[in-house]
Amino acid sequence: MKVIIGSDHRGFNIKKLVKKTLKAKKIEYEDIGVSSTKSVDYPDIAFQLTEHVTKGEFERGILICNTGIGMSISANKIKGIYAALCLTPDMAEWARKHNNANIMTLSGAYTNPDELENMLTIFLETEFEGKRHEKRLNKIIEKENELIPKNEIEKLEKKLKKWEKEAHHWKSRAWRR
Repeated sequence: MKVIIGSDHRGFNIKKLVKKTLKAKKIEYEDIGVSSTKSVDYPDIAFQLTEHVTKGEFERGILICNTGIGMSISANKIKGIYAALCLTPDMAEWARKHNNANIMTLSGAYTNPDELENMLTIFLETEFEGKRHEKRLNKIIEKENELIPKNEIEKLEKKLKKWEKEAHHWKSRAWRR
């Protein structure tokens, strides 16, 4: 499994512990920043990390800010991202089992360092249970897909067909020359 991690300045110290734990468990990870406690805007980190997850480059992500709330809100604005704030091992387990979360958000201020390794292990190793939870997740996915009105999709599909037909026409003409 490949994991991507990122934090703002307020999550930097917990991120160092996350990296230490991942390294000890021999889990491949990439750190997209930050590399100090110098102030940054957490949405910038969240959006950069979620782009990698939505492209399928990483199976899971870990975001950290002061409370974990800002990162969670930012990440959840992106289609296909299911970020869950995890403050306890139980929250990490339910985030995966019932919600199929692909991003764990942690708090720089409220994460208990003594529980961090257990929370990470649970989040990274727990599988989505599916069954009744899949029906609920599908409702969320349906709502995400409503963001593009059906009539707009139909218009785009018509344009695509027109462009494909025109491309085919020009391709065949160029071949004859």
